[in-house]
Amino acid sequence: MNFENILIATENGIGQITINRPSKLNALNVATIKELHDAFETLENDPEIRVIIITGEGEKAFVAGADISEFANFSIEEGAQLAAQGQELLFDFVEKLKTPVIAAVNGFALGGGLELAMSCHFRIASDNAKMGLPEVSLGVIPGYGGTQRLPQLVGKGRAMELIMTAGMIDAETAKSYGLVNHVVPQNELVEFTKGIATKISRNSPAAISKAIKAVNANFKHDVDGFDVEIRNFGKCFGTEDFKEGTTAFLEKRKPTFTGK
Repeated sequence: MNFENILIATENGIGQITINRPSKLNALNVATIKELHDAFETLENDPEIRVIIITGEGEKAFVAGADISEFANFSIEEGAQLAAQGQELLFDFVEKLKTPVIAAVNGFALGGGLELAMSCHFRIASDNAKMGLPEVSLGVIPGYGGTQRLPQLVGKGRAMELIMTAGMIDAETAKSYGLVNHVVPQNELVEFTKGIATKISRNSPAAISKAIKAVNANFKHDVDGFDVEIRNFGKCFGTEDFKEGTTAFLEKRKPTFTGK
């Protein structure tokens, strides 16, 4: 599959997607969102891929925002459609993937860029990263899930302040807020992230996919997360991974998981 705006690499069960528009600070346009959807779908359907990392090309930006020139003249209906399609195609899609997705945030993650990072299962930042949702300074609000995921991650008060001031926070502040898990020097970011991905890849893909579903359920207002956990816990008992994991434990050896 050929892409104009992104790069894909795979190695040792880890898939890496790199947004490759450095001259535009990797800004998200409609074409890039569609390519990202296709890339995530391709890696999700590859049984060899256990973890996906997403990052941005260059040293300046993960994703510096959406491509404002594309929607500056939109009507009310077109604006709503832009948000709905983007959420369905990419942001909600990533959040619900069975394969774990880690955002390696290198540099600016603003607007749609931070929203993309927040849709991933967790985030690791370079020490020069800057994050924020500046939409209200343009007369609009975050439309790719930012008003929902930011409060989930940092709390309502901090989210309100960040959104209303349109301000940016640095990587260490983001870590103290719980927005990112780790902060590392930029030249170590991808290798550090691959190290965590490797640890994840040794565990049961079948169990991890069910854990993602159960954790996500806690943030859905009309879903009983405990019930989702109970059902997915039960489903684990019907997998080959469960049989392999428990047998390996009892035989005092390392398990070999297939994801089935």
